[in-house]
Parts: sequence; structure tokens; C-alpha cells
Amino acid sequence: MTSQNIYNWPEYYDWTSDGLDHDITYYTELAKESGGPVLELGCGTGRVSLAIAREGIEIVGIDQSERMLKHAKEKSDEMGLTDWVQWIQADMAQFDLGKKFPLIIIPYRSFLHITSVKEQISTLTHVWGHLTNEGCFAFNVFVPHFADLMAMEGTQHFRGVFPIPGTEDEVEVYDTTSFDHFHQLVYVMRYYERFSPEGKSLHRLKTEMKFRYIFPTELHHLLTLCGFRIVRRYGTFTREVFHAESKELIIEAKKRSKDIRKG
Repeated sequence: MTSQNIYNWPEYYDWTSDGLDHDITYYTELAKESGGPVLELGCGTGRVSLAIAREGIEIVGIDQSERMLKHAKEKSDEMGLTDWVQWIQADMAQFDLGKKFPLIIIPYRSFLHITSVKEQISTLTHVWGHLTNEGCFAFNVFVPHFADLMAMEGTQHFRGVFPIPGTEDEVEVYDTTSFDHFHQLVYVMRYYERFSPEGKSLHRLKTEMKFRYIFPTELHHLLTLCGFRIVRRYGTFTREVFHAESKELIIEAKKRSKDIRKG
């Protein structure tokens, strides 16, 4: 047993991050409707980008992590999708591709990893500048309910057991969460432990992440400030109506017409 990262960290991410219910279907359908090309921000190891590329739609995936993108490229090469997807290392709050897209997406709550209002505004400003006049900007975030947040405070939460493809090994995942509610920040310490079929611990890995939760009304004002209008809100990826008890907020937004005339 070792605490050193002798395995490829992006592989752990792939093994244990299988997305949200129907999210790939939702974003793939949007990509088909747009006709492409598509821009994904915070693409990670390419879970959504590759699903879209498999439909014969060109996509550009941006992520800040060189290791994530390396793993994504390896997968796209293995799948024969090299001609359909381009990987670019960049900060989603600071990027310039010199072209516009009819669809820009930020799946899997990746917008929440932008942890200051200044950077959120910068991200949305760059999205606005890369979106065609009639284009769609789609993304999702979790909805913060205080009872749920308080229940997580300082506790260890079991996220599940995940099989490792091509082996009989499994990975158990636990989170320990703390908050800075004044700044709406969440700090997660995530523990991975890989076990053999006999139950022997083979490897442990600890990672840390930080994100900023955001309230629906706050997000509405933020999008308006940055030149967007919300055209659709859903509470699930099967397009159920968003309501007070929804756990997820899926937004589709377009440029405001008055901003188009200025651009």
C-alpha cells in the first residue's frame, strides 16, 4: 500500500466520475441541434467532448490541466476521433480562439470551479465573445440547499464503489467537506482507495478541490450583467421544469439583442 501517485490521476477521475443522469444525452442533443462546431470549457478527460465527437460533430475542448488533456487526447486517438476534436490547454476565464461557435457548453458543474466573482465575469465575457449571435450557451450547476450543505459540514461522505475497467479491482471514494459560507466556498478532500478482488488495499490517493456554490437568482443577475438572457431552465437533464426543490439547474442562454448590435 502506498500514498504515492503511482497510478495516473486522470484514470482515477475517469473511473469514478461517470457524470450526472442523462447529461451526455442532453449535451449531445444540443450539439446535434447546433450542427457544430462546439466549444466545451472544463472538458477534463473528454467524457462529454468525445460523446459529441462520436456523432460526427467537430468540438474543441478546453481545460487548464495538462494531465487531463493528455489523457483525453490518448482516448480520442484510441477511438479514432482525432479529426473531430481539438484539445487546448487554457484557463476558461482567459482564452482567445479567434473564432465563434453556435454552441458553447460547460457541463458537469465545472463553472463552479471558478471561485471568484471577478473570474466568473471574465469567463462569461469570454463565452459571450466566442458565441455566435444566435448561438446557445448551456451549462449546469447544483442548487445549494442549506439543509444539505449543513449535513455535509465536517463529515466524511461515502461516494461509492467503482469498478476499474479491464480488471477485477475496485475503487472506494470518500469526501470530507468544509465550507466558507461568507465567500460561498466549498473545500473537498477526496480520498480514493483501490482494492483487489480479495479486499487487499493496493493504493491510496488524496486530492483536494475548491469550488464556489451559486444561487439561481444570483446566477440570473450574473448572466444578465454579462450580456446574456436565459431562454430555458431545467431541473433535470430530461428537461423537467426547474422548481424550488430541484437539485440541479440546467441553463440555456443566448446573447441579448442589444448587446449583439454593439458587438
